[in-house]
Amino acid sequence: MASKISSRSRGNTPNKSNVKETGPKLEENLIIFKSDKFDADAFVNSKCNSLNEKEIRQLCSYLLDLKKASAEEMRRSVYANYTAFIRTSKEISDLEGELLSIRNLLSTQAILIHGLAEGIHVESLSVTVPGGSLSNGVSADMDRDPSDLENWLIELPDILDVLLAERRVEEALATLDEGEHVASEAKRKQSLSPALLASLQTAITECRRRLADQLADAASQPTTRGGELRAAITALKKLGDGPRAHSLLLQAYSQRLQSDMQNLRPSSTSYGGAYTAAVSQLVFSVIAQTATDANAIFGKEPTYSSELVMWATKQTEDFALLVKRHALASSAAAGGLRAAAECVQIALGHCSLLEARGLTLCPVLLRLFRPSVEQALDANLKRIEESTAALAAVDDWDLSFSPTVTRLSGRPSSLNTITHQHKLSSSAQRFNSMVQDFFEDVGPLLSMQLGGKMLEGLFHVFNSYVSMLIRALPGSMEEEANYEGSGNTIVRMAETESQQMALLANASLLADELLPRAAMKLTPIMYNDDPRGRPSDRQNRNPEQREWKRRLASIVDRLKDSFCRQHALDLIFTEDGDTHLASEMYINMDETVEEIEWFPSPIFQELYAKLYRMSAIAAEMFAGRERFSTLLLMRLTETVILWLSEDQTFWEDILEGPRPLGPLGLQQFYLDMKFVISFASQGRYSSRNLNRAVNEIINKALAAFSATGMDPYSVLPEDEWFGDICQDAMDRLSGKPRLANGERDPSSPTASVSAQSISSIRSHGSS
Repeated sequence: MASKISSRSRGNTPNKSNVKETGPKLEENLIIFKSDKFDADAFVNSKCNSLNEKEIRQLCSYLLDLKKASAEEMRRSVYANYTAFIRTSKEISDLEGELLSIRNLLSTQAILIHGLAEGIHVESLSVTVPGGSLSNGVSADMDRDPSDLENWLIELPDILDVLLAERRVEEALATLDEGEHVASEAKRKQSLSPALLASLQTAITECRRRLADQLADAASQPTTRGGELRAAITALKKLGDGPRAHSLLLQAYSQRLQSDMQNLRPSSTSYGGAYTAAVSQLVFSVIAQTATDANAIFGKEPTYSSELVMWATKQTEDFALLVKRHALASSAAAGGLRAAAECVQIALGHCSLLEARGLTLCPVLLRLFRPSVEQALDANLKRIEESTAALAAVDDWDLSFSPTVTRLSGRPSSLNTITHQHKLSSSAQRFNSMVQDFFEDVGPLLSMQLGGKMLEGLFHVFNSYVSMLIRALPGSMEEEANYEGSGNTIVRMAETESQQMALLANASLLADELLPRAAMKLTPIMYNDDPRGRPSDRQNRNPEQREWKRRLASIVDRLKDSFCRQHALDLIFTEDGDTHLASEMYINMDETVEEIEWFPSPIFQELYAKLYRMSAIAAEMFAGRERFSTLLLMRLTETVILWLSEDQTFWEDILEGPRPLGPLGLQQFYLDMKFVISFASQGRYSSRNLNRAVNEIINKALAAFSATGMDPYSVLPEDEWFGDICQDAMDRLSGKPRLANGERDPSSPTASVSAQSISSIRSHGSS
């Protein structure tokens, strides 16, 4: 009874000091809820009458989110305070046991003192008087036979001894309960002398202690299992020693688990997944059986439930360390991401079955497995980077369709269904195949919330690959050597324009389509969201992956800038460092040219020829992705024109040179700019930035000519004249048949375009 009373007193009492500290404003707001007449429905209606259906739905959604967040916070708080709670509960239980022992001692002492007092009192009254009466007038009936109750009380200790010796637990418990009932009735009716009642209570207490020790000893035996163990624990709880019974139950299952684990020692040839499955099944089945027995015997009392959770957490931690030592460690060190993911998936699968019994232990496994999985991720990404770099050293930058790929597991890779319509070079194919396999392997790891780390790691690997592509551009090695991941890796140079555009094809296809599509495996629910949606639409629904795709595009822009800068410099400068875009080509025309055939300047002829060749290459190389090739040619054109716009030496010579800009120079300059606008517009790679830069350049030239005191528009022909020359130049440079009187040889359309053709000017400049 004492233990029952004490167990009821374990509940936490409200802290009145916290109530007193509540501010008066909060008290006023809570008055309406304290009223006995508070109507929840009326209160909600009064607050929500002004809300429409959409606002009410938003409010409900907001409240559900708050409920989920509150539940998650409560779960974290409970896990965080389990240790302190269990420790306090054990201290309280120990204190209750000590108080019970003190109470028994005090009761025994009181009984002894009371018995001594009774004996002295009876002896003082035992004075015989004539007639066989005592001095107080009570009849002396000392020789009467004992009653049935007194006989039963005398035999009770012997009966209990026999039941305990024969391990008849249920009968012993029934006998003890009967003795307790008799003692209680005798005390209430005062039908027994205090000495006899004290003797009865002492005998019951001693038998309870002996039975409890006997049950505890039986429960501690390794051979005690199943129904026998549950019976012993149940009986011990009935005796009022619940904390001891619960601890013995957990201890018994711990011993059983350790005994069974002796037969599961891994060998040097054991497979990690098989070992993890065997250990998982054993550990979590024992935890499940323990939870079932504990709930059946002790119910949902918080103290016992908390101790069970702490015990299960400890067993799970030991299991995780065992799996890490014998299965995960080797896989993680070797970059075996698939093997590590399989072990984690098996363990989580068994562990999740415990949630039906109220045990959520998956967070414990995730926390302990995470370092090993991160190590496997890093090693896997490092292997992708190294393997791709090795192929980049021998890549001929020739685009081809991806060959049939088979994974190590024997299953065909998803790479075949993704890249069958696109071409990549050998290093890009290797990079893509390894990335596809990487995302197939990490599927089981989504519950570990490693999606951000996976995307970030792959971003750095792709950045390293693009840095190698930049170094493959001639003349860009020194400039790009400091980019992260480039290192001192040897990369085969892309010498031709086709090879250099293949670099862009590799990077753009990976960044725009292949990598984002592979990353969608991190959120498989997106596939079921709208089956009719395009892959690109499903990618854009995830903000994190949308931002990741934007960052990949910025890496490709870096390669695109290097490509355009290199070709712009090849156009503007000679191998000796001289410039093809000098002011003398305009300011000297009025002094040196006697007869002129109007035609764009050689550098702009070469710019158009380069763009024309690249557009032909891009039409085949970027089939289905024409926008990328258009933006590339647009940026190349802008790079050349912006260089001219920002060349301080050029404009200083035009504005303050040895001689002013003459009418012929102005016409040639104006023709060159109109030529740029014409072929950019015809090629559909004109842009607002290009038009603005060209207009600024033309305005500068007009201002320079106006400074001589002449009206620039008086010497400039009509725009139709410039348009006809520009169209004729584009036709001749692109090899189209001439519609005039056939002055050129149709079989060699670009052999001799004019007196100012590229070949004549180059040869004149070199001489």
